[in-house]
Amino acid sequence: MRAESPEETKALGETFGALLVAGDFVALMGDLGAGKTLFTKGVATALGCEPDDVASPTFTLVREYHGRVTLYHLDIYRLEDPEDELIDIGYEEFFEPDDGITVVEWAQRAKSLLPRRRWDVRLVKADQARRIEVSAVGIARERIERMRETLGRKGRSQPATPGDAL
Repeated sequence: MRAESPEETKALGETFGALLVAGDFVALMGDLGAGKTLFTKGVATALGCEPDDVASPTFTLVREYHGRVTLYHLDIYRLEDPEDELIDIGYEEFFEPDDGITVVEWAQRAKSLLPRRRWDVRLVKADQARRIEVSAVGIARERIERMRETLGRKGRSQPATPGDAL
């Protein structure tokens, strides 16, 4: 997928977020300024949360936003030892949420802790635009097809098939 502007990045997050359900985990990956928080604002909008409340939780680690389901938003960029520190805070509550959806920025820093069932989203800067790559790990084929169809109707490329690496 390609987003030519910040508004398009947010809109793609909203389209993607509209298909998420309680229990979903989204691993966001990308360099500084790639649009991870903006994409999350789009997801928040789709979930009925107030997107203007969404800010990178860099200094608080976890923020919760309430909509049709709770959105747990984590940013693990500043953690010195992400895997150990996440274990210390009981990461399982957030990485396998029963009652909400979790979005983790800089998820690649805790690769061994990522759940077996997740959406991986990589945002890559390409001049003023962003390339957004979506892949699924352990997600049911029907959900992948629905995502593919929905993003296709928006004129976007399709997400990868289950288990595809980023």
